[in-house]
Amino acid sequence: MPTEPLDLRKLKVLPLSQRHSLTTVDQILIDPDSATKACDDRIAAQIYECSDRIRDARKRGASVMLIYGAHLLRNGAARILERMMAKDWLTHLATNGAGTIHDWEYAWFGASTESVEMNVKDGTFGTWHETASNIHLAIMAGALDGLGYGRSLGRMICEDGVTLPSPDELRNLISQEPDHPLTSARADLLKAISEQGWPAGRIAIDHRWKHASIIAQAWKHRIPVSVHPGIGYDIISNHSVFSGSAIGRGGEWDFKLFGGAVEGLDGGVVLSVGSAIMGPQVFEKTASCVNNLRLQAGRSVVHDHSIYVVDLQDGGGWDWTQGEPPKTNAAYYLRFCKSYSRMGGAMHYLQCDNATFIHRLLKELEA
Repeated sequence: MPTEPLDLRKLKVLPLSQRHSLTTVDQILIDPDSATKACDDRIAAQIYECSDRIRDARKRGASVMLIYGAHLLRNGAARILERMMAKDWLTHLATNGAGTIHDWEYAWFGASTESVEMNVKDGTFGTWHETASNIHLAIMAGALDGLGYGRSLGRMICEDGVTLPSPDELRNLISQEPDHPLTSARADLLKAISEQGWPAGRIAIDHRWKHASIIAQAWKHRIPVSVHPGIGYDIISNHSVFSGSAIGRGGEWDFKLFGGAVEGLDGGVVLSVGSAIMGPQVFEKTASCVNNLRLQAGRSVVHDHSIYVVDLQDGGGWDWTQGEPPKTNAAYYLRFCKSYSRMGGAMHYLQCDNATFIHRLLKELEA
């Protein structure tokens, strides 16, 4: 029998106010000036070394990239990272789709996270109208100005809304400039306006907790943010507005933006914090692209950079400063260590709580 695709237009979506959220902004946010949690002496020494390398990198104008998973946000690090961005210790941020979803929900709703197990059973997991609708709105509006996923969302949160052209304006632009690079973005927005009933002009969306948004603070401090989503990975797929083309376009532009940060990485620092899959996978492809272009231009590959990988897993009991283990060792299959160990420079693995790492790193940088 032929398989019929789901008709997402028939999904029953619900307002966020009906969801039982597991965390609130007041519960999670860490005061940057509060005391840090303890960690063992070896980890503390590595964090001290990392802070020195960041200072050296910024003195020479090299990139300092933070690649993070959603748990860094959910563990309350937004205000700590805002301080680091304000003092120019970070030059590029990168996260996955989940990182943006929790980010927007905290900024607008003041709460986030849900029980996956319980809500999948009754078909409500991820079916939250405001989350999917507004993130798509941000991405589609930002695309008209050449912004990818990350900067589009950061701008919407900071500016408390977006401004949309009228359907007639979009139709005229598509008709008059069919070969324009933004034609597909205009068509995606036109379709969404028709189906979702979005009005032309200013759409106000008040983000009362924008201080809890990493992405908004990055936009405020003009720090580029790239988002590296998967199609169907995230709850914004669970809505009639779902547009793989809009998400994919934003992700494409952000992949290229990420590449620009890697181009500036000679003598720089990469912080991969709680990103076991997205971070290493995106970084290795981008580094290859950058090296490809450099070699064609008669330049050296990316060099003299330091990579600090932070996660809760034990790293397989392997000393990753000595390179990767043989395939007979279980540690070989830890992608978040193995991929980064192949990227040149010096790779250091820290088994540490991600918020504790970032908080202690801030303290060392401010010392």
